Amino acid sequence: MRLAYGEKRRPVSAATTTRSRTARTPVPDRLCAEAVDLARAAAEEAAAPGVVGEHVGVVSEGDRVVTHYFEAKEPGYRGWRWAVTVARASRAKNVTLDETVLLPGTDALLAPEWVPWSERLRPGDMGPGDLLPTEAEDLRLEPGWTGEDEPPPNSIVSEELAELVDSEDAELTDRPVAATSRGSIAAVAEELGTRRARVLSRYGLYEAADRWDEAFGPKTPMAQAAPATCVSCAFLIPMAGSLKQAFGVCANEFGPADGHVVSLAYGCGGHSEAAVMPKPVRPADHALDTMRVDAYALRPERGEGSVPAEPDGASEDLGHS
Repeated sequence: MRLAYGEKRRPVSAATTTRSRTARTPVPDRLCAEAVDLARAAAEEAAAPGVVGEHVGVVSEGDRVVTHYFEAKEPGYRGWRWAVTVARASRAKNVTLDETVLLPGTDALLAPEWVPWSERLRPGDMGPGDLLPTEAEDLRLEPGWTGEDEPPPNSIVSEELAELVDSEDAELTDRPVAATSRGSIAAVAEELGTRRARVLSRYGLYEAADRWDEAFGPKTPMAQAAPATCVSCAFLIPMAGSLKQAFGVCANEFGPADGHVVSLAYGCGGHSEAAVMPKPVRPADHALDTMRVDAYALRPERGEGSVPAEPDGASEDLGHS
């Protein structure tokens, strides 16, 4: 080591040099490293008979603390090792057992990492009778009805309107006592069909739209090969609300998206106007009309033809007509 100009070499003790060398490359304690039989006996006691294999290594865990590793031969535990830690007290010659445990090696066969059910659940996993709890702070939902009966300032449902409606419907009201008055926000929400604790938030709406567009959208192979889009298909059922601008429900039982929400830019080969079947060819009229009866006379009219109107006597004698 080079010293700068004017710098003096500081004395270093032997203990400091030993501690730094031990921290860098710890050397296993000799007595603990030689206690292989003690470690094997402890591993065989913890494991089943005949499943402890060869001694594969020894690692120093600290001052007079050593871990012995043995091969594990249990079926299904490929790459695992029995780890037995032994130690001895300072200035003592007896090595004692610390712990015995089965640990995986670098190439051990391990189970997949545990995933919480909320992240493990996939669409279609729910079955009959299953319940899927929704978190209280779910980003897909937002409060739909706050439950506050006090109308906000400048609201349509004012106090005067509430009193007027209550007075007019006093004789016709048959609701329970706990029910809210008709002029309250809760009653209006109930009449409009929106009295729900939570409704779909803007984030949940966008998330659903992205999911539907990915499954039945314009970028799918089916839509790329379609002759036309769903916006002009007669089997498309329009949706209500803001979603009707981009989505609908397919009602073609032979289509791949029957009963699913599809994008208006989606398409398939079952488009109602893509391949219209031609009308059946009308057969040509018959040359001989067999449905009409023609009248033919058995005898010609008198005075017509070469046969005389009155037969002569000679022909009657001979039997001719």
